[in-house]
Amino acid sequence: MTLEPDAPPEGVSLRHDALFYYGDEDYVAGIRTFVEAGLAADEPVLIAVPGARLDLLRAALGTSTELRFVDMARDGRNPAWIIPGVLHAFVAEHAHRRVRIVGEPIWPGRAAIAYPRCVQHEALVNIALSDRPVSILCPYDAARLDVDVIADAASTHPYLIRAGDRQSSAGYGSPENVVDAFNRPFPEPPASASALRFEAAGLAGMRALVAALAAEAGVPPDRIDDLRVAVNEIATNAVVHSGRPALLRVWSDDEGLVCEITGSSVLTDRLAGRLPPSPTSDRGRGLLLVNYLCDLVQVHTDDQSTTVRLHMHR
Repeated sequence: MTLEPDAPPEGVSLRHDALFYYGDEDYVAGIRTFVEAGLAADEPVLIAVPGARLDLLRAALGTSTELRFVDMARDGRNPAWIIPGVLHAFVAEHAHRRVRIVGEPIWPGRAAIAYPRCVQHEALVNIALSDRPVSILCPYDAARLDVDVIADAASTHPYLIRAGDRQSSAGYGSPENVVDAFNRPFPEPPASASALRFEAAGLAGMRALVAALAAEAGVPPDRIDDLRVAVNEIATNAVVHSGRPALLRVWSDDEGLVCEITGSSVLTDRLAGRLPPSPTSDRGRGLLLVNYLCDLVQVHTDDQSTTVRLHMHR
């Protein structure tokens, strides 16, 4: 059954569609249909796509006071920041109005290391914004992305659009199951990684070690300060929640510095760090801050421990 591309599913606040496009003309046409329908309905529209695509869409869509453009390659470089920092922020800014968002978190050339967190992001949109008045269109370059990426997109979007035809996705799965399927162990750090086992009393020494190694790796001073804060948040949680020592491992890569912290506590909240806490809550801000400060935050948890990798680029 073909559905009107500008009609949200009845009784559902969130509409979350994947647009499979083939070339620039198809890309612009699919997004224009979505955007113009929103503007005609007096809905504010956010365009969050990688920088190379912004000029193309600005030229095609023109200007409007209800239309905003964001570089996803910058603001969404850490996939775990897209929901709180891009999507939820725009929805909250326009409280009591339905909004539209074009969000492209996965594109050809995006670093493969971020891909599992991107898929988890797409699945978590269906939970985090399920009761929000928002329509989200996620473009996927079906001509250039791997077939497995297209299959993953079908598993995280209830509806798929091809050439203007909107159909329900036969491959759509439970968001929780998708998130868990991409909760994958990390490759082992390089043999050259520095290691430190620490307890709560050793947090100051741990922070000093991270700062020294970051400086050696060429991370700018202001980013070292950000990394020190982020590492302290994760390390404090690791030793306080479990009451046991945690392990820090640090190494350089082609982008900058990676800090890995493994603790005995188990993270069970799939949305941890993905949504801002209520103003009255005294918890839930630590991982949110970490997601804001770092270029990539990877998390793997099992039934005995949680490992967090923080990436800070030069």
